[in-house]
Amino acid sequence: MTGVSAATSTRLERWTADRVADRLWAKDGSLWAESGKAPAEVARWLGWLDLPETMTGRIAELEHLARDVREDGYRRAAVLGMGGSSLAPELFSRVFGWAGGSASEAALELRILDSTHPDAVRGFRSWAGEQRTLFCVSSKSGATTEPIAFQASMGEIAPALDFVAITDPGTPLADLARAQEFRTIVDAPPDVGGRYSALTVFGLVPAVLNGVDVGGLLERARRMAAACREPDAAANPGLRLGAAMGEAALEGRDKLTVVISPRLAAFGDWVEQLVAESTGKGGRGIVPIVGEPIGDPAAYGEDRVAVSVRLGDKGTDGRDDLIGEMRGRGSLIEEIVLSDPLDIGAEFVRWEVATAAAGIVLGIDPFDQPNVQESKDATTELLETYRRTGALPAPAPLVSEPGISVSAEAGPLGDTPVSVSGAVSLLLSLLQPGRDYFALLAYLPQDRDTVERLQRMRARVRDSVGVATTLGFGPRFLHSTGQLHKGGPDSGVFLQITADPAKDLPIPDWPESFGTLIAAQALGDLASLQARGRRAIRLHLADQGEGLARLEAMMEEALKA
Repeated sequence: MTGVSAATSTRLERWTADRVADRLWAKDGSLWAESGKAPAEVARWLGWLDLPETMTGRIAELEHLARDVREDGYRRAAVLGMGGSSLAPELFSRVFGWAGGSASEAALELRILDSTHPDAVRGFRSWAGEQRTLFCVSSKSGATTEPIAFQASMGEIAPALDFVAITDPGTPLADLARAQEFRTIVDAPPDVGGRYSALTVFGLVPAVLNGVDVGGLLERARRMAAACREPDAAANPGLRLGAAMGEAALEGRDKLTVVISPRLAAFGDWVEQLVAESTGKGGRGIVPIVGEPIGDPAAYGEDRVAVSVRLGDKGTDGRDDLIGEMRGRGSLIEEIVLSDPLDIGAEFVRWEVATAAAGIVLGIDPFDQPNVQESKDATTELLETYRRTGALPAPAPLVSEPGISVSAEAGPLGDTPVSVSGAVSLLLSLLQPGRDYFALLAYLPQDRDTVERLQRMRARVRDSVGVATTLGFGPRFLHSTGQLHKGGPDSGVFLQITADPAKDLPIPDWPESFGTLIAAQALGDLASLQARGRRAIRLHLADQGEGLARLEAMMEEALKA
């Protein structure tokens, strides 16, 4: 492996002597003793280690379900979920359905709903109503707000027979499925956390519906699991990557930049959740940088390390130049080449072992998410206020102009801005190269034009200031990088963007609409960031398209200055 520091080499030698590989596969929770957690408490979340074997025994069950669904005339499959329940299915949909194709002619077209924005939900309902669609309502706890709201909305256009519940045994979702007589309930293993669940039924039911060869996927996973049992840590692909990630973060190189083939972009989103939510706590963490447009290598600071993940292709977009530069600096910690898309099964295992191992280095528990609940609690409080008063308690703007306003705590900005552009300029001036990252938090529909405009903005900030950048769409990132934002190092500078929806959409039998729900989620997220003194502002747009154009112009002007 290139770019291994002395600390990483020492760590790997120590892990070999301490039999870390053997202890990991024996589910020895004392490996994470520095987190302060009882070994038994940690060990109860290590069921993901068994998945390549145990899920192989459920292939026939999964294929039987998919066959029955196709024979009953379903042509589309939908996943209603968040975070660990949606990112692996999205990966299968985007990777195996690349360029509009499917893994097989018998495959169902697969799409994922993980946005509470009224425009996104309305568009999804329209798509699902065009052909007979099977809805997978996916929630480990069975009580996650978003999937329950999605199910209520889709229940207006589809009978209960068109719904499948994927959840742990005995959850409220399982009770709902029985009461409403869903098509079936698929039990998930309770000893596997959401972000480690790609190879459970949360990932594999949508995969098999999408025509993915789950037997081949699990066979690659078994091969990697065998390699990750290697006692020599330097020859163990999971421990080797995890040691490098963790030691780099301790040395201040905590921006893990994943340079990835375009076809595998959704795999980067899955890695982002796994790494950010697992390591970002206790003021420590690894900041995954995924989906960032490729730029001049000179704009990449010394606080970065890189991993290259490619599907046997050569980069024609500057990827090879960037990888070569990172290799020359000693900042490229791993080069991974997939022979074909089914190798993703192996990468699930490699990255899960690596992330768990990085938790050992950082002295944290990589299987909990203590700060995710903060935003949920803040959102719940806001919704309770709405139910009592009929309105959300939105904060007074710090500064406003026609069509656009800024909310923020004045303290982190240093001065009180006199204009919206002044607030944007002040926020950008807080960025410290070599230390900070810039995060765009967009509570907007994830349409092509919006993504392209926000991608231009983050690239412009990186190129001008020399900081790593991230882009998250709310509320999905709350179940991913949201943990890192609150629990990780105080190195994030956050620009939250909200906008009035074109048209609201009621949630059947709920007092609030989807517009109210996403507004409360955005406000709750901001309140949680502010409670921790994070450098953050909220920019609210009356018109999304016009407002984003104005914001891009403001940022351009501020960065020139």
